[in-house]
Amino acid sequence: MASNKTEITTRGRRSKVDLLPSAIRKKLDAGLRDGSISQVELLEEINALINTAGLPDDQQLSRAGLNRYATKMEAVGKSLREMREITQVWTAELGDKPTGEVTKLILEMARSQLFKALLNEDGEAADVGMIKDAMLAVQRLESAAMASHKREKEIRTAFATEAANAAEKVAKTAGLTADAVSLLKKEILGIA
Repeated sequence: MASNKTEITTRGRRSKVDLLPSAIRKKLDAGLRDGSISQVELLEEINALINTAGLPDDQQLSRAGLNRYATKMEAVGKSLREMREITQVWTAELGDKPTGEVTKLILEMARSQLFKALLNEDGEAADVGMIKDAMLAVQRLESAAMASHKREKEIRTAFATEAANAAEKVAKTAGLTADAVSLLKKEILGIA
């Protein structure tokens, strides 16, 4: 029963890695990405940095804690690599399609990955900081989508204007009346 109580009290609590100062955490992340030293050596290095920073002894990382974090980071890395591969395949597939379609696809994939990141493997709720960061990411994605849509619309308008002006010159050269030229230009621009 005591171990059951421990599980309840630790559920939702941030891990020791999450509580590390950013400089130490960056060093840990870099060591895991690099892979040039073993986890045992990395653990010793990180715990030495924790001591040097004057953090309490209970902030020391354990082998199991480091292994859990490394496993989690590898899963995230694998997911990102898979997403990049899928994006490359779809971008190659849609290479001759309008830019807006590719952008929409990439934004949808990013939203999907963000949603997956919010789902914790243990079924626990994500921490408030992660939710806040996720919401900011969603806001930025939506802003990027709106900017892309606006730019696409501007390009279409500019193209229509160029086409209308070219058609006007040709129509005048061909001897059409001013009313016919005006009607042709309005039709190209989509003006009722």
